[in-house]
Amino acid sequence: MPNKKIEARLSPIHGNGVFATELIRKGERIIRYQGTLRTHAEVDEEYGEEDEDGHTFLFTLNDEYVIDANKRGNVARWINHSCDPNCESEVEEDPKDRREKDKVFIHAIRDIKPGEELTYNYGITLDEPHTPKLKKLWGCRCGSKKCTGTMLQPKRKR
Repeated sequence: MPNKKIEARLSPIHGNGVFATELIRKGERIIRYQGTLRTHAEVDEEYGEEDEDGHTFLFTLNDEYVIDANKRGNVARWINHSCDPNCESEVEEDPKDRREKDKVFIHAIRDIKPGEELTYNYGITLDEPHTPKLKKLWGCRCGSKKCTGTMLQPKRKR
């Protein structure tokens, strides 16, 4: 069933975006991030040889599975990254610990006004060093005063 409170359209941040059509209250669950459930190995096999372009519809669900919104994805795949987001993603783990049954939902972390673009922090982490080239590849265009210039998350100090 389509969510009547949101719609996809062109975004000033990047490509398509998702916008509120009605007031969305803080704490409200907005949409489930959907797509084809795949293992990390399957995703690596299909996309591993492609040059990174800083654009992805892959959402890491857990250490076994990825949601591939390139296949059977819904409008949630168009929600853009921001360093000062109004939403966040939340993984709902299956109560019976069936990892393939885990789900991702996007919910509001503050009130979102009609016409406002929905955003969340993608939380992209890479094992390799964050070189200037990678930071540019994963460049952020959110325009926030808090913008770090990249969607990559800071490395944790050991």
